[in-house]
Amino acid sequence: MGDGMIGNNIIRRAALAGAAALAVVGLAAAPAFAQKTKLTVYTALENDQLDPFKKAFEADNPGIEIAWVRDSTGVVTAKLIAEKDNPRADVIWGLAASSTALFATMGMIEPYAPKGVEALKPMFRSGKTPDTWVGMDAYLSLVCFNTAEGKKGNKPVPTSWADLIKPDYKDSIVMPNPASSGTGYLTIAAWLQIMGEEAGWKYMDALHQNIAQYIHSGSAPCVQAAKGERLIGIGLDMRGASEKTKGAPIDLIVPKEGLGWELEATAIMKGTKNLDAAKKLADWAVTKKANELYAKTYAVVALPGVKAAPVNYPVNAEPGMIKNDMEWMAKNRERILAEWTKRYDGKSAPKK
Repeated sequence: MGDGMIGNNIIRRAALAGAAALAVVGLAAAPAFAQKTKLTVYTALENDQLDPFKKAFEADNPGIEIAWVRDSTGVVTAKLIAEKDNPRADVIWGLAASSTALFATMGMIEPYAPKGVEALKPMFRSGKTPDTWVGMDAYLSLVCFNTAEGKKGNKPVPTSWADLIKPDYKDSIVMPNPASSGTGYLTIAAWLQIMGEEAGWKYMDALHQNIAQYIHSGSAPCVQAAKGERLIGIGLDMRGASEKTKGAPIDLIVPKEGLGWELEATAIMKGTKNLDAAKKLADWAVTKKANELYAKTYAVVALPGVKAAPVNYPVNAEPGMIKNDMEWMAKNRERILAEWTKRYDGKSAPKK
């Protein structure tokens, strides 16, 4: 065998050995490449939203797996604050913006402007640079008025919050207890912002005379009005639209002073060990696909052009949303609720 053939054989064997070695390395590395990043996501989304949200995100991001930690807004907020010095969450996805705004003031949020965030409606951004949170969808508090009961009692249809303190509506109004309902809190926070604190508390003093009961639900007031159990329910926008669509004789009224509202938001927790994956979730959360998911539950979503409003939803609801200070709502929550409870808790429904 000549030197050239021997050299060629050596080269060939080396190449084969190298290929085999690469194959072995490839096999050894395969599990590492297949391993997914587990993203711990704290949320107050409804249980029936969790699976569709998880599946849709993971389909577009196959290297990331969402691990949900879900509870009510109050419980999740308290849990995150308790874990402030040793955070366990990577991302918040579906928690009140007033809570995330509070976390930002406490240095708990990793500022980040998701890709495409500039396309969102301005009210769905934190106003900070870069953003500390971005909104997903909004829920509003409006007036549900039973027109059949109104005709029976010859009661005028109210057009403003100011109308609700008229003697016509004595003991005829139900609304959510703000100490137990987020819808209740966003309602009274709006009054205090619209009217100013002094006038706002005077308004609530007068309204209290017409309140039949403060109930522990944001949805129940419009349900009671829909059934004719009460003339007026101050409650959640989507529940009012749903009851009207079922055939209830109710008008959904956007008071001319404006509506209180709250957002569900997305934010990245400072200290996350999975920052790249967290940013991918924040990016995905502002996409059209994500907003179309939000629109299945809420009438007002962050991205313009995504059709969300259901049948019988008032067209003037979104334009009627007040200029809302989320940070103020968060910082003043305990003080406001303590004062409200002291003044008005005597008409609260018994807690179950």
